[in-house]
Amino acid sequence: MLKTLTGATALALLLAPAALAQAEAPGGETVFRVFIGDHAAPRITAFDLSAPESRWVFDTIGQAKLYAVAEGSAVAAVQSDAGTVQFLSSGIRLEDHGDHQDIEITEPAALPHRLDGPRPFHLVDHGQQIAINLDQGGYAEILDGAALAQGRLESRRFPQSVAHHGFVAPLGGFWLSSVAPEPEEGAEPAPRLGLQAFTAEGTPAGDLATCTGIHGEAFSGLYLAAGCAEGVLTARSGDDAIVFEMLPYPADLPAGNTTGTLLGATGMQVFLGNYGRDALVVIDPADAPHFRPIALPFRRVDFVLDPMQPARGFVLTEDGTLHRIDLLAASLDGSAAVTQPYSMDGHWNDPRPRLAMAGAEILITDPREGLVRRIDAATLEDRGSIAVGGAPYNIAVVAASGHTH
Repeated sequence: MLKTLTGATALALLLAPAALAQAEAPGGETVFRVFIGDHAAPRITAFDLSAPESRWVFDTIGQAKLYAVAEGSAVAAVQSDAGTVQFLSSGIRLEDHGDHQDIEITEPAALPHRLDGPRPFHLVDHGQQIAINLDQGGYAEILDGAALAQGRLESRRFPQSVAHHGFVAPLGGFWLSSVAPEPEEGAEPAPRLGLQAFTAEGTPAGDLATCTGIHGEAFSGLYLAAGCAEGVLTARSGDDAIVFEMLPYPADLPAGNTTGTLLGATGMQVFLGNYGRDALVVIDPADAPHFRPIALPFRRVDFVLDPMQPARGFVLTEDGTLHRIDLLAASLDGSAAVTQPYSMDGHWNDPRPRLAMAGAEILITDPREGLVRRIDAATLEDRGSIAVGGAPYNIAVVAASGHTH
């Protein structure tokens, strides 16, 4: 049974920036600030959804994947091929006063900090700790989210025994890190072995939990989940240790496919992941059945969860159709054509649309047309488009509601 989060856990989730737009108090203000990374040109374009004709443009070193971090007060621009991470102040800050929140809105700005290293890739932001894996360095950089919200870059290194394409994430006083074997001379890298708990200094704090080829991670409720060749590995805090559990792929799922991308819901304890290239799977980490598949008519391009409606998500397939997902029923409950087809043949980083939520709208980058498309989340009707120019690709949205004084 999917669990709705209550109490302190739910309160913490509702204070997250992506969810703050759920309920704007009378006299308050809601803002959706959109950041777009171009596929070809080294730049980020930012605008407010309420006034998209006003723009801010920031130069980068290379192509950037964008993450809203530090509770939405900053944006990290991870540039794997350029070996660097740049940071922007989003220009949106919230101050909690218990019965309400104040919002301060200023212009976004480039922060004077850069994090250089050998191929930064996966970024995990959880509990005001931001972990960026340096795939070719054998370590992760751990950034303090509260300091970054104040415009300061305070970081420390978390050591890994072997450089590999993996991730590091905080959980329950420990740090979880993917683990890979020592490479053999001249051989291709062996599959990653699994996930293990460590102290903040990198000392093992438990046994390795097998998760062959581990890839993709997300938090929901009490759990972290990661995709594996054998199934989906879950981790949660125990009394004094991390409790791991492998959820094997059931026999009725098509053999040979795996989950490598996971999204974690807020407000409900549930994950949505891919299963191969033409299916999704709803994952309940606590109760059986743990896996409920959703077949897609074409291969998926991108998918997203709706923070305003915890049981709802959206997926774009390569024929240019946007489908609404009912997580409770594990089914598609509406579809609409929104772009021209984008074939999934070719390189994984070819310019294709990416999705993001902005309140009651789905924003879809359309790199071929130089647009950001606006789609009504309830009806899937076209709300118009925003001409960005170039090849708009990766997207991050900072959403917040609060009182202004």
